Amino acid sequence: MLDVNKIKKDFPILNRKINGNRLVYLDNSATTQKPIQVINAIKEYYENYNANVHRGIYKLSEEATYKYEEAHKKVADFINADHNEIIFTKNTTESLNLLAYSLTSNLKEGDEIILTQMEHHSNLVPWQQIAKQKNLKLKFIEIDNEGKLKLDQLNDLITKKTKIVSVTAMSNVLGTINNIEKIGKIVHDNDALFIVDGAQSVPHSITDVKKIDCDFLCFSSHKMLGPTGIGILFGKKNLLESMKPFLYGGDMIKEVKFSDTEFNEIPWKFEAGTPNACDGVALGTAVDYLNEIGMQEIMKHEKELSKYALEKLSQIKSIKIYGPKSLEDRNTVIPFSLNNIHSHDISAMLDQYGIAIRGGHMCAMPLMSLLGVNGLSRASFYIYNDKEDVDILVESLKKVKGMFN
Repeated sequence: MLDVNKIKKDFPILNRKINGNRLVYLDNSATTQKPIQVINAIKEYYENYNANVHRGIYKLSEEATYKYEEAHKKVADFINADHNEIIFTKNTTESLNLLAYSLTSNLKEGDEIILTQMEHHSNLVPWQQIAKQKNLKLKFIEIDNEGKLKLDQLNDLITKKTKIVSVTAMSNVLGTINNIEKIGKIVHDNDALFIVDGAQSVPHSITDVKKIDCDFLCFSSHKMLGPTGIGILFGKKNLLESMKPFLYGGDMIKEVKFSDTEFNEIPWKFEAGTPNACDGVALGTAVDYLNEIGMQEIMKHEKELSKYALEKLSQIKSIKIYGPKSLEDRNTVIPFSLNNIHSHDISAMLDQYGIAIRGGHMCAMPLMSLLGVNGLSRASFYIYNDKEDVDILVESLKKVKGMFN
């Protein structure tokens, strides 16, 4: 069992007072807070070995290069990949855009891409826009009334023209956990490429890309205790080697002539220009922190906290909680509406009590339209949250509700 009080001490921001109240941070699906170890890693980088990586033949550059490449290896081990299969990008969004541009370069008019109705804009808009440009066909796996995928539809949707299937492992709105292993098997049985958006799943569960057998996995540092500005793209080695780069110049170059260019080996082939080496190193520190706690322990803690939160929130009259009913099908994201109060008003009023939650469409407008709402309120938990945080949220929501009676 996690010692949450001990963990809280590692997060300086949790000492803040908001409107005279202690900060109760419940917007972890948007971004997580950073432990002092990660903050110190950034400070140490700039104080001790700040230099451009892969270029300088001097001590500082060699140290920075070692730390940066070590971070790739730490991330690779974290998801059971090989280190040269890990590409650092800006964020999950850039990773998905990289794939959308690189993988569709050889697609023909009428080729198909399959997504789901619960996708974040980052895993919908890139495919949508390229589909329009190249006259590709976009298909969607529907969701049921609990917000779970109607997986049986995939067998009907997928055809010989289907080239790519890109699916979120866990919904950022509904908290729905998708059976990506089952989806991946169907995709590969039909000779299509399988992409997983792991932005919400990787920080909260054990991830093994070899077990999942996904071709690509995208996720972000800032949702797993690391800094902003660093995203991760895993890709199978043979696929990365065959793909065209998304960006050109700088570190992705091996040799340039006036007539042509030879690209660098992977992963550097996809890391053009001067990389965000400092935050890459800090991401490695975040991975160390999560490993020290243990992802199995994190999963147990979050399941217990989610169960408690769902039970407590359900006791509030006029609240409607969205997403799967079974804890086995959902995780730490709890979206809700309350008494027809606008989600922005709920967020603003909870802020008066020091509580940070998300309100709005949560970068999933098409999903909101399916749910018949303009937006929802969302509480999402992580390792430094506990039952006391839930209790404060519930009591504060009751006060908010009372203001509108």
